[in-house]
Amino acid sequence: MVEISEITDDDVERGPGAAIPGGGEDDGDASSPIEQVRMTVPATDDPTLPVWTFRMWTLGLLSCGLLSFLNQFFSYRTEPIIVTQITVQVASLPLGHFLARVLPTRKFKAPAVLGGGEWSLNPGPFNMKEHVLISIFANAGCAFGDGSAYAVMIVDIIRAFYRRSIPFFASWLLITTTQVLGYGWAGLMRRYVVEPAHMWWPGTLVQVSLFRALHEKEDNNQQPAEGGGSPRKTSRAKFFLVALACSFLWYAVPGYLFPTLTSVSWVCWIFSKSVTAQQLGSGMRGLGLGAFTLDWTAVSSYLYSPLVSPFFVTANILAGFVLFMYVVVPSAYWGLDLYHARRFPIFSSHLFTSAGTGYDIDAIVNKSFEIDMDAYHRQGRINMSTFFALSYGLSFAAIAATITHVALFHGKEIYRRFRASRKEAGDKPDVHTRLMKENYEDAPGWWFYSLLALSAGVSLLLCTVLKKEVQLPWWGLLFACAMAFVFTLPISIITATTNQTPGLNVLSEYVIGLILPGKPIANVCFKVYGYMSMSQAVSFLSDFKLGHYMKIPPKSMFLVQLVGTMVAGTVNLGVAYWLLGSIPNICQDALLPPDSPWTCPGDRVFFDASVIWGLVGPRRIFGALGNYGALNWFFLAGAVGPVIVYALHKAFPKQRWIRKINLPVLIGATASMPPATAVNYNSWLLIGIAFNFFVFRYRKKWWQRYNYILSAALDAGVAFMGVLLYFTLSMENRNVSWWGTAGEHCPLASCPTAKGVDLGSDSVCPLVL
Repeated sequence: MVEISEITDDDVERGPGAAIPGGGEDDGDASSPIEQVRMTVPATDDPTLPVWTFRMWTLGLLSCGLLSFLNQFFSYRTEPIIVTQITVQVASLPLGHFLARVLPTRKFKAPAVLGGGEWSLNPGPFNMKEHVLISIFANAGCAFGDGSAYAVMIVDIIRAFYRRSIPFFASWLLITTTQVLGYGWAGLMRRYVVEPAHMWWPGTLVQVSLFRALHEKEDNNQQPAEGGGSPRKTSRAKFFLVALACSFLWYAVPGYLFPTLTSVSWVCWIFSKSVTAQQLGSGMRGLGLGAFTLDWTAVSSYLYSPLVSPFFVTANILAGFVLFMYVVVPSAYWGLDLYHARRFPIFSSHLFTSAGTGYDIDAIVNKSFEIDMDAYHRQGRINMSTFFALSYGLSFAAIAATITHVALFHGKEIYRRFRASRKEAGDKPDVHTRLMKENYEDAPGWWFYSLLALSAGVSLLLCTVLKKEVQLPWWGLLFACAMAFVFTLPISIITATTNQTPGLNVLSEYVIGLILPGKPIANVCFKVYGYMSMSQAVSFLSDFKLGHYMKIPPKSMFLVQLVGTMVAGTVNLGVAYWLLGSIPNICQDALLPPDSPWTCPGDRVFFDASVIWGLVGPRRIFGALGNYGALNWFFLAGAVGPVIVYALHKAFPKQRWIRKINLPVLIGATASMPPATAVNYNSWLLIGIAFNFFVFRYRKKWWQRYNYILSAALDAGVAFMGVLLYFTLSMENRNVSWWGTAGEHCPLASCPTAKGVDLGSDSVCPLVL
């Protein structure tokens, strides 16, 4: 693998100066410096292909609305299923070809106000560029991989956890403005993270591989390459269909018949009466020692597909996960009893009193959505599991490390490109950038800036007119926008080179919690405007890079992203209001039946964060009035860490492994925990190492041909079967009940081990005397 820091003249493969359709000559030294990109992305273009078609709009809007509905629906479930754009990529291909056969080919004259010229419902065969734009619509429908609009969780916690109401229109404005605001940041950053070849966005290569497999015809009878091998190869399209069918059929087992396979925690089965053994062995409520999963959704739910992650990123996550999960946490829990760790579960995102019982949040919230200090003092300070507390410390460190890492390792290039503006600053553009500049007119900058101004203006109006609902003052909104602007570029660079995205959510919660303590809704609104607009910008930039690789006109990409985002947010909100009003006790796991799927794990973490940062405030948790003030030192440690790595890299330039230490990724390795659990990481790491180290190194031709196709097939098969199972069996309450459907069988994993912690007669936990 070649990374930005390792690019030299010898790293670039100089091919023949063959003519490139739609472009100039490939002079070799303008090819991509990233090996995976050279193996995956075609250096060709046909600018005559129609993209702005009736087929694209029909299938695109339909897929956007459908995925928005399904993903919001499944987001409330214990094991949330994200129906990704890959599902639409597969399903829309035969539909596109069908429309190309049945739609009339008659041509019409367009009005002059629309530019004149001719148009047709059926301009010819269904092509790859139409297919790409349909998938961009679908990507908006799955909130760019997140499942649903992040701001919907504000509505969820207000109605399901705080048990209050919020007007639909206020909710819609909140969701729409937070998403659209990201377009402005994306427009400002495109020249830094889309055009440069070494900003390669690994996740986009899965899409490129799948599009090529579905559209390009292959010669399967080609002669074997030098070195032997079979003269016949399975086509990528056939491989995709076979893998999809296997994934589809297998998911019926862990998804319905045998859910225990989602977390095979065999240590718990052997030591069924040992609290310590179950704390060690539980994959979902413990350290996951030896636990694994046979469920692809558990592998890819939180870290996405391990087949996409570059090996150096997987290695950094492995180091961070092992150090934290199997060195730091056990030492803190059993060795140091840090923060009275043994009074609480070893792995939990819930909040507790000092006695080890659950904290009654409802009791400390008054009618104005603010903290009731008398009730707070009666219950005492909020306590967390040591795992949860240390996870916050690592989040602090990862944020600081991101800034330092980007400044040290990418600062010179950012400065050079800033000075050169849209020029190449002495760099020769690679073939993909050159083709895009030669064949297509760029989306005007004022489009992005106008959206930025409009969404900011509407947001200010929202904060002013509906200040009781959002609690966020106008200056708080401007502060959130400033934070998003500052962090979008460094976080985009980390994502573009590692496929991992450090979160800004903790920092935004911390800052506004210091400024506006006791106001939970103001806190989450500030977080959504600061963090979510940045996250949306990163997602838009990723899609722009996909369009860059697939040679999609930038104006078409912009408009499809914008329309898709607004449609998706509206559907997300409608589904949320429907489910929150129709399912009794939704998200309240203590009040739901034991086998109920409506536990809302993501919303639970979001709610706990609103309590920690907003209602109670960081001063009463991470400040002088709380128990966890020492965790603030993690900010300093995170800032200093990359300086040490950079110094070692300069002192030992021949030791290339030092340069591969990416501290924002390593420190933030467990950032998804909770709601992710140990079993999610264990299997993700094993599969990532197997494919992106061993297969990539020893079977590179196979990896080049099938790796990304396999990733897409596994995702698509699970998504199709997950939808089928729900609408044919779960909705009819046709459930199977036996040992294999009763969870992972680790009931003691959540028990405290300190003496005298009594959780009541309903608890399965033994009382330690």
